[in-house]
Amino acid sequence: MLKQFIPNEYLPSVFELDIEKLHENNIKGIITDLDNTLVEWDRPEATPELLDWMHFVREQGFQVTIVSNNSKTRVRHFSEPTGIQFIHSAKKPMGNAFRKACKKMNLKKNEVVVIGDQVLTDVFGGNRAGFYTVLVVPVAQSDGVITKINRKVERRVLKRLKDRGLIQWED
Repeated sequence: MLKQFIPNEYLPSVFELDIEKLHENNIKGIITDLDNTLVEWDRPEATPELLDWMHFVREQGFQVTIVSNNSKTRVRHFSEPTGIQFIHSAKKPMGNAFRKACKKMNLKKNEVVVIGDQVLTDVFGGNRAGFYTVLVVPVAQSDGVITKINRKVERRVLKRLKDRGLIQWED
């Protein structure tokens, strides 16, 4: 059971994603979380650096879909100016939104990577749904109320994984 909480990769940020490796593995789509994965949870718009990254990955042939548990208003306000499609109120870790994102991109699971900053929602949900998962360090030290609760549980899960030698990176 604990293995479903282990990401395939652990990176400092989305900017460290190895684009060549994705191409080599026939990855054509990126499903990414929004809050504390791409920008701080309370930042309404993309940073210039993130806009450049989004442009770059699309230029490299990748489709991108934001899958967020946040509200339609929040996700739309962020996504529409970037031109990135999105799914709001995703109910992660349930797998429906991940599968819906694949369908929107007209891709198969093995052609898509899931990126997020939370083990309990992004990694667990992506793994359960059969995707390659990437955990990134949250871009902010603060979180919204619900996420604060998730982080407490997440720390316990990560400690167990670390104690059992299942992960080698530091939290």
